[in-house]
Amino acid sequence: MTGGPSALDSNEILDIFRKSGALLEGHFILTSGAHSPNYFQCAKVLQYPNWAQILCAEIAMFFKDHKIHAVAAPAVGGIIVAHEVARTLNARCVFSERENGVMRFRRGFEIKRDENVLVVEDVVTTGGSLKEVVQLCRDADANVIGVGFLVDRSNGQVTFGVPKYSLISVDAVKYEPRVCPLCKDGVRPAVKPGSRILSE
Repeated sequence: MTGGPSALDSNEILDIFRKSGALLEGHFILTSGAHSPNYFQCAKVLQYPNWAQILCAEIAMFFKDHKIHAVAAPAVGGIIVAHEVARTLNARCVFSERENGVMRFRRGFEIKRDENVLVVEDVVTTGGSLKEVVQLCRDADANVIGVGFLVDRSNGQVTFGVPKYSLISVDAVKYEPRVCPLCKDGVRPAVKPGSRILSE
C-alpha cells in the first residue's frame, strides 16, 4: 500500500499538541486501567477546527489511494477524527457506541457488505476499542482497508491485522496500578480524563 507523505514532522505535530494543552503531565488512569505520568487529551486539540482539519488530513492522505466508502470510529474520542478524515476522503462518517458494555453501531448507522472502511481513533494504547470497531466492520462483511489514529502510545507495538498509520508514535510510560510509583509516593491522586464512561 502506498500512502501520501506527511506534510508535518513529529516535532510540528507535538508543538500543536502542546500549544492546545493536549499534552498533559501528572498522574493519569488510562482507558486500559494502567497508570501513566502523561496523557494525550486529544479533545483539547480537536476543539480547534483548523488544527483538527490539519491533523486528520494527515491520516486521510495516507489512505488516499484507496476508495474509502466509510470512516468508522469508536465514540467518543474518535468521532471528530472520523468526521474530519471522512471530509477529506469524501466518505461518510459513522461511529459506534457501547450498549450494555458491547460495542455496536446505533442511531441508524450501518456498514454495508463489501464497503471499503477506514477505522480511526484519537489515541491508541492497547487498541481495544479500535479492534472492536474493526471486528464490527468485518462482521458486516466490509473490507477494512486500514486503521489510523493521531497518537500511538504503544510505540508501534499494537497491531490490528491491517495496515495502520499514526501521526506520532511514543513509548508511553505506564504502570500496573499495584506497582505504580506515582501511587506509592502518594503525592498526586490518579485522575481519569478519558471519555470511556461517556460511551457506556
